[in-house]
Amino acid sequence: MMRDPGGWPRRALDLGAALLLLLVPVIGFGPTFEGLSSLPAAAGGLVLGLAIATAGAIRRWSVLLVAAVVVAAYFVFGGALALGHTAIGGVVPTLETLRQLAAGVITAWKSLLTSVAPVAAEDGHLIVPFILSLVFATVTASLALRVEQAAWTLVPAGAFLVLQIALGTVDPAAPLVQGALFAVAAVAWLSVRAALAPEQGAAVAATPEEGGGADGRYALVRRLAAGGAVLAVAVGAGAVSLAATPADETRAVLREVIIPPFDVRQYPSPLQSFRKYVRDYDEDPLLTVTGLPAGARVRLATMDAYTGVVYDVAESSSDFTPLRSNMAEGAEGQQATIGFEIEGYEGPWLPDAGAVDSIAFTGDRGDDLRRGAYYNDRTDTAVVRDGLREGDAYTIDTVLPTATADTVAADDVFADVEIPTAEDVPGDLAEIAADAVVAATTPIDTVLALEAFLSESGAFSHGLEGEVVSRAGHGSQRIAALVGATQMVGDDEQYAVAMALMAGELGIPARVVMGFHPDEDAAASDPYLVTGEDVHAWVEVAFRGAGWVAFDPTPPEDQVPNDQTTKPRSDPKPQVLQPPPPPQEPAELPPLVPDERKTDDPEEPDDGSLAIVLVAGGIGLGTILVLLSPLIVIGALKAARRRRRRQAEKASDRISGGWDELRDRAVDFRAFPVDAPRGRTRVEEAAVLTEALDDTRVDALAVRADAEVFGPGDPRPDDVEAFWAEVDALVGGMKGGSSPWRRLRARLSLRSLRRPGGWQDRIRARRAARARGRKDG
Repeated sequence: MMRDPGGWPRRALDLGAALLLLLVPVIGFGPTFEGLSSLPAAAGGLVLGLAIATAGAIRRWSVLLVAAVVVAAYFVFGGALALGHTAIGGVVPTLETLRQLAAGVITAWKSLLTSVAPVAAEDGHLIVPFILSLVFATVTASLALRVEQAAWTLVPAGAFLVLQIALGTVDPAAPLVQGALFAVAAVAWLSVRAALAPEQGAAVAATPEEGGGADGRYALVRRLAAGGAVLAVAVGAGAVSLAATPADETRAVLREVIIPPFDVRQYPSPLQSFRKYVRDYDEDPLLTVTGLPAGARVRLATMDAYTGVVYDVAESSSDFTPLRSNMAEGAEGQQATIGFEIEGYEGPWLPDAGAVDSIAFTGDRGDDLRRGAYYNDRTDTAVVRDGLREGDAYTIDTVLPTATADTVAADDVFADVEIPTAEDVPGDLAEIAADAVVAATTPIDTVLALEAFLSESGAFSHGLEGEVVSRAGHGSQRIAALVGATQMVGDDEQYAVAMALMAGELGIPARVVMGFHPDEDAAASDPYLVTGEDVHAWVEVAFRGAGWVAFDPTPPEDQVPNDQTTKPRSDPKPQVLQPPPPPQEPAELPPLVPDERKTDDPEEPDDGSLAIVLVAGGIGLGTILVLLSPLIVIGALKAARRRRRRQAEKASDRISGGWDELRDRAVDFRAFPVDAPRGRTRVEEAAVLTEALDDTRVDALAVRADAEVFGPGDPRPDDVEAFWAEVDALVGGMKGGSSPWRRLRARLSLRSLRRPGGWQDRIRARRAARARGRKDG
């Protein structure tokens, strides 16, 4: 039942309660976003919603008009509060702002759920807290100001809290504060509203002779005390339940159910194609890099799991997530903006550098590439589902590491990093590693000793035409042949893997990285044109203070095999007779390693994308339905009224219904007063309509209606149809002579649904009676 909003004290009480209830989900958005970045959008939507609800209650706006104002506020203020980076001066919305706001009603939900928290404000995620706060604040405050039963207000406030939890993270912001605030606000407000209900207020205002006075005040105090007791019990029960909850219990959120639909392990290790770059693209341009600082390296992929056949990405390191704008949060080093233009390079592995904070794609495929791009902030590696090809371009904002082997402190220990245990490691590799580091005394000296052992004792060869034979591959047999031969011969592929395995045998956290960088003696250039000659593989070791530090165990390219080179082992064992080397010819790529992880189904596995679309679309559709529900309800009511009139049982009632339809449509177009007395004859009503519409057909139609209704016989069906056709023609004339805005206002108007003697008149009568009672008292 609708109520009088009352004076400002009552409105202030209701708005304050709604504000406190809605602050709980607003606070809850904190862990989902970076820092306090969600506060302007959520709080701004909250204030706007409260203002719209207050104006609607005071001005007695219809539900549909309130919804229209909400939509307008969403587009007018959405740029400043949710998409400031797209607005002029951070305030004035642009066409791009409006486009993102319109699309965000549907797409922002999926984007938020599939991004790793905390998400960045620059990615449009703030649309979610803004639209939720705006809509639910408007609904909650409107109910608080207009509905007598205050408990209904808790329904949208509770729904907002449930949605915020579902869209948030498993780590709540401040559960005890949020729970206490919601309980205190709800119970205290309901108690005060019950005590100040009209009938109680009348009892308090009564005189002592009428049974009021002290008894009325006592009743008010008693109700307030009872409300306080209920409040204390609610808070106490909440605290006890929180304390009784197991410490390891986590709440269920959609983010944990919807897994980003990507598995990087479906792609083979790029290290298997190392020789392809040096053989087929020796001088061919692969990509052009601009803005790369001197000494920085372009990373292609990071491998930390050895199977005895191939170095690949470990399952624990395969958590690739969609791009966002704060992927390098907490990274320390040199900030840089680097551009990449793809030429001859092809493949899913996206070249980058350092700890990437954001990636912006350009070109014709920019949008498609971004939607299919994923990043792993644990390995600083990025991939593109559809693969890169010539013409693609992108720019990264990144943080380049500054720690090198020369800057690692002597007392810096190895970091506690999870590295999978290597499989099928050559049996004597541990002994070789132990002999190589026997003189080392510090962690950094140990790693440098392994690097020096390989780079100084080995010889370099790609095994190409005109070079010393050097087989491709980095399987267990190839590494055993490398370290067990009288003369180590290989390139980056073998030496990097050998050092990483030797480090692993000594308990050192190490991984292999493949990428591009110019040789040390090459002059730095910007732009940097990358060719196959620039492909390299190196080793990264994790230190607690310095982070991941790069080491290059590969011998210089001019360090070729010769008879004077010492053997790689300090205490060599009798060598097993080696088979004669095969005829020297250009090295061929090793066959691709069968991926045993693949299933028999050649189709792409179900990655949950359907679930993401359904959940995100459901939330977005639900929000749209909330905004459009008044329009749907009003249209349905008017359509049902017209159908009831036209299909009345008696033909004369169908004629009367046609005239009523004409009058009500004129009321919606404000061509007929809504409060006109119902006792008027049709001729009298026609006089008003003829003057307003400037159409003499109305008089004739009124006379015809009286003749059909009060005539000696019932109207024929043809007469009824002809009468309704005249009604529709007059209504069409109203539409044709009105502006689009007036036609929309008439369609959304509730004026014709208000009937004298209905609930609105009853409310007015009740208000007038109370006003007279207060005046007489």
